[in-house]
Amino acid sequence: MVIAVIDGQGGGLGAKLVESLRKALPDAQIFAVGANAMATERMIKAGASRAATGENAVCVVCRRADVITGPVGIAVADSMLGEITPTMALAVAQSSARRILLPVGKCETLVVGAGDKTMSDLIAEAVGQIVGQTKACV
Repeated sequence: MVIAVIDGQGGGLGAKLVESLRKALPDAQIFAVGANAMATERMIKAGASRAATGENAVCVVCRRADVITGPVGIAVADSMLGEITPTMALAVAQSSARRILLPVGKCETLVVGAGDKTMSDLIAEAVGQIVGQTKACV
């Protein structure tokens, strides 16, 4: 199973996702894709199996992934202060992968009904969903 973790800006959310996924699924193939080099570097340090940066990397990984995770902004064109290009958002949205997106309000997109969960709560819930998805594919 290939799990794609996509993030931008500082890469903090992506790094925490990679770290949590690595603990929960030590043998998983976790592909980290940063919208910028800083985000990619943080996810590499957190334990990603493979990593790349930029628009084309997002497109390629979205075609190969079984699960895509990251902030909700990765599916919204021009979010994250413009780091997510329309092509990146389209690749995420059109992927056949299961998307498990965290409703982070910093992406200029607020998901109503998501509640006031902490970042740690959101990551734990996302990892739980991905672990469940992994077991369903076995």
